[in-house]
Amino acid sequence: MSTRAIATSTLWQLASQVTMAALSILTVKFVAMGLSKELAGNYNSAYGYLQLFGILADFGLYAVAVREVSKATKREEVLGALIVIRFFILLASLLLALSVIWLLPMWRGTPLPLGVTIAALVPFFTLLAGIVRTVFQVHYKMQYVFIAEVTQRIITVSLIGLFIVVGVRGSTDLHIYHLFLFIGGIGAFVLFFLSLLCANSIMRVRLHFDTALLRRLLCAAAPYGIAFFCMALYRQFDVTMIALLRPDFELQNAYYGFVVRMTDMGFLIPTFLLNSALPILSERDTNGEDTKSLLGKTFLMLLIFGSISFLFALLWSRPLIQLLTTDAYLSTPQRPGSDTALRLLSIPLLLNAVVLYGFYVLLTKHKWKQLVLSLLVAAALSLTLNILFIPQYGFVGAAATSIIIHTLLALLLLPQGLRAMPMRLQRLQILQWLLFCGLLGAGLWLFTPLLRNEFFTVVGLAAMTVWMGVAVLLTGLHRSLLS
Repeated sequence: MSTRAIATSTLWQLASQVTMAALSILTVKFVAMGLSKELAGNYNSAYGYLQLFGILADFGLYAVAVREVSKATKREEVLGALIVIRFFILLASLLLALSVIWLLPMWRGTPLPLGVTIAALVPFFTLLAGIVRTVFQVHYKMQYVFIAEVTQRIITVSLIGLFIVVGVRGSTDLHIYHLFLFIGGIGAFVLFFLSLLCANSIMRVRLHFDTALLRRLLCAAAPYGIAFFCMALYRQFDVTMIALLRPDFELQNAYYGFVVRMTDMGFLIPTFLLNSALPILSERDTNGEDTKSLLGKTFLMLLIFGSISFLFALLWSRPLIQLLTTDAYLSTPQRPGSDTALRLLSIPLLLNAVVLYGFYVLLTKHKWKQLVLSLLVAAALSLTLNILFIPQYGFVGAAATSIIIHTLLALLLLPQGLRAMPMRLQRLQILQWLLFCGLLGAGLWLFTPLLRNEFFTVVGLAAMTVWMGVAVLLTGLHRSLLS
């Protein structure tokens, strides 16, 4: 029953992300078509810069919220206190972000400061919606997340699409750039409003001021706030580093920024799976029940999702970039393009599943010292390597740094996770996963010559979706996961 609940919750989140990814194809495409490369680079830089402060504002609260609310007897009070904490940390973080962007001299006179100010609406409403999302996660009602997220993205893509319909192409008009960013804020507000409305139908969502409770939750979240901040430094700060270290940052982030946004889904899906498993895992561990089989199946699902992202990014990098942007973003003999970045980031997409597994196991066992130390080392090394590589190699250096850091963290966190909570992973399950990867890789490779234009790429994606389902049945993975 628990495995089915986790699977259902994850599938709702996956359905949400797949639908949003399909709509994001249009959003990214419209932005790439509607703005010049320079303004597209500013657009990506604005969101890339805010990601770091968004992670700082998150403060590890969501992961802690799922754990604390799931085991609390007075869930409404705990959730209300978490919302209070989220609001004030979010406000402080975004004010800091805006202060820095307006004060740094290298960005004066560029469109970036005002762009960041407008784009700040997105993390503000998204993170408020995120803490409310705890209600759906704990009660396994993730269909409401699907409704809110898909509605948000439909509104965003429709409004930006109107500009393309009326003929906006390669615009250098700052008003268009600002409107594109503001539309993102409108979508984020809709996400928050719908999340709040649906959550109230399940349990009462109200602010709760309790000094002792607030202090306890802050203390519980603080180590993971540091951990998530370190994660943001090694995974998402490279776009801002490019803006700081390269005079041609607008073009660099035009090529790289779209790919970072594309790969976000590959990074997020393992997180959704682990968020779905966390309430049951925490409950079983607290009750002293066996968790080895649950952990083994969870790790197997992570490997499957990571492998799918890896193979698509590695083997279909060029047709996916053609589909998601325009031919102007493709590599040429003179310079690397977005397809080069996507191919390089395929490796972190696979390793991220392993890293997150170790992260969440240590979270469950509250072994925060080991976790924070590992991530601090990774963050420090990431900053150092980016400072060395980006001035000379640009986004290629940033992608190479990401590969090194994810390899290091996989080697550090997986053994720690296995020691903290052993898993049971059968040899047959490993063989099934490897066979699934072989079948999917062969299908992608054989289909590649047919991807001559965007239409055939869409057909190819549909065909590979069906083929993945067939591969799961042929390998018997469905029986291993649901048994």
